[in-house]
Amino acid sequence: MKKLNAAALTGVALALAGVSNASHAQSSVTLYGILDAGITWVNNTGGSHVVKFDDGISYGNRFGIKGTEDLGGGLEAVFVLESGFHLGNGQLGFGSTLFGRQAYVGLKNQWGTLSFGNQLDMTEEMVYLYNVSAWASGYAIHQGDFDRFNGDRLPNSVKFLSNEFAGFMFGGMYSFGNVAGDFHQDSAWSVGAHYANGPFTAGAAYTQLNNPHGIYAFDPYAMLGVHTFLGQQTVTVDPATGARTDLFSSNPFPVDKQGTFGIGSSYAIGDVTLMGNFTYTTIKGLGVTSHMKVGEGGASWQVTPAFSVIGGYQYTNFEGHHWNQGSLGAHYLLSKRTDVYISGDYLKASSGVDAVIGYSFTPSTTTTQADVRIGMRHSF
Repeated sequence: MKKLNAAALTGVALALAGVSNASHAQSSVTLYGILDAGITWVNNTGGSHVVKFDDGISYGNRFGIKGTEDLGGGLEAVFVLESGFHLGNGQLGFGSTLFGRQAYVGLKNQWGTLSFGNQLDMTEEMVYLYNVSAWASGYAIHQGDFDRFNGDRLPNSVKFLSNEFAGFMFGGMYSFGNVAGDFHQDSAWSVGAHYANGPFTAGAAYTQLNNPHGIYAFDPYAMLGVHTFLGQQTVTVDPATGARTDLFSSNPFPVDKQGTFGIGSSYAIGDVTLMGNFTYTTIKGLGVTSHMKVGEGGASWQVTPAFSVIGGYQYTNFEGHHWNQGSLGAHYLLSKRTDVYISGDYLKASSGVDAVIGYSFTPSTTTTQADVRIGMRHSF
């Protein structure tokens, strides 16, 4: 722990030193963050209900430093250092990494930004905002986050993201596996595009991970509540007590490829914005290939400038199983930077599946799971 704290303090010191130096070079540097905390009730986690403190749900908790430096001739240097953490205990998120949310440096001109580091993929840049259920309730990501609609990153990446031209923007990136003798191992790539014109927006992206690992490794039972995955057993059940033992909680399931295509759109009609998306994900491992399909729709209603209501429904199909989930949330702004909210989800899975909402709780011991949350969020 002392070594971790020392590393964290060293990183922060270097970052702040960079802020100081940049200010003398006529740079713009911004400190920013989001804090989210609240109380959540879940009806069934491993056979029992739970009332717990939880944080980073409506928005992920973060502290960030970002800046630009004018290099002349329309060229700028840019950087972002962004840390994710748990407000309840102060611990770092994203595998206990100091800048696990984002960490990159790059160059920007009139065409776009070329950057290097740990960066958001194109699924996040172009289509994840259409995950309307997750805006209603932060727990309501697509099942297991198989399609990376939770706003995910690619490490060791080179990325180009264009500026917007007549409402159109595009981008692509490559993540190096850094494995000696095998350029393909642990690598990833992502491409996408987005278009906006008045009340209409649409986006599409494809992201592929080769040998998903680290925080993106697969634990099928925890992610989906399924008892088999790619033809392999994922959990054992004690016939006397009904207790579940997750077979891949310590050693991840060997997946060779995770490729996901997503498309989404929105249309604003006065104070109501309609949103929808569809994703198609291919998972390959142990010589078996399976596909997950997710369809989602919903709407947000800005009832007053301070009060909004958001609702969504999503349907998932994977290896003969089905999931139906509804989500609803209401937010009230106390100020431009502070709001309070209440949200809830209800999930019904097909027979033989232990329901688990998103990738957020211990799976239920039945085919249903529900949650209710009250929280607040502050940004700075």
